[in-house]
Amino acid sequence: MATMVPSNFGYSLRECGHHFRRNWTTVLGAVVTIFLSLFIIGLFVIASAMINNMVGSVEDRVTIQAFLSDDADQATVNSFQEDIASWDNVESVTYKSKDEALEDYQTSMSNRNASDALAALDSENPLPASLVIKLTDPQQVESTAQKIAQSSTFQKICDQSDNPAGDVKYGQETVEKLFSVTNYLRIGAIVLVALLTFVAFVFINNTIRLAITARRREIGIMRLVGASNGFIRGPFIMEGTLEAVIGALLAIVVLFVGVNALLPALSSSMAFLAFDVSSMTLYATFGLLLLLGVLIGFFGSAIAMRRYLKV
Repeated sequence: MATMVPSNFGYSLRECGHHFRRNWTTVLGAVVTIFLSLFIIGLFVIASAMINNMVGSVEDRVTIQAFLSDDADQATVNSFQEDIASWDNVESVTYKSKDEALEDYQTSMSNRNASDALAALDSENPLPASLVIKLTDPQQVESTAQKIAQSSTFQKICDQSDNPAGDVKYGQETVEKLFSVTNYLRIGAIVLVALLTFVAFVFINNTIRLAITARRREIGIMRLVGASNGFIRGPFIMEGTLEAVIGALLAIVVLFVGVNALLPALSSSMAFLAFDVSSMTLYATFGLLLLLGVLIGFFGSAIAMRRYLKV
């Protein structure tokens, strides 16, 4: 496919300007559609980053508790703790004593309920000691839990020697639901971005085809006098690219103003949620929108011209 040569740049720019003035309603429609499509893409990318941050903070709280027998040999426990700490996916391993487990229980329950429960047990502490394992990749929690349960060393020191798997807890059902939701969100984000990009591409393509149809006599005359396909194609490609770039810049400006105005308000009103988007993520999103605008405009108009000129 022949392309626009440097000597054709000035002509293409002038023709693009003339068409913008003569057919401003068509141009406005293309710009607004691209603006809306890229704005929604940008909004969804930023929202996805925020959700990922919030989900990531929840995922980071996913830990494995391996309950230990009261009669477990402390040297064996220490050795097993060091062994787990050396695994690739393990960030840290903390030993929680029976007394610490009781303190956590009393903290999570009301003092009165905890006191009543201890009184019923004659003040004995029924809670076992445990190893609390924090992972670098919470998505691998199930495989890591299985590895612990299958360890011959753990089977010697676990609380229930006849059921080691029952002594490895990580909130299985809750974790599975959490990861299922986050995976669906990530897939949905990719699908929506692809769909909106396609919609913007189709609209630019159709807009350029309408412009070609409106100027088909002019194009025919240019071909009769020997104008090359690249010379004819230049103004249309520039028109489509400029429309997409203008739409992208508008989307970037609106998103920038909106993020700076809304995020502080959301953070102050709902401090328990992490409404946080890093500057790197924000500027990367803006760069992506601008790049998408250029690609949508260039290839949408180039394909429309290719079909018309049958090159």
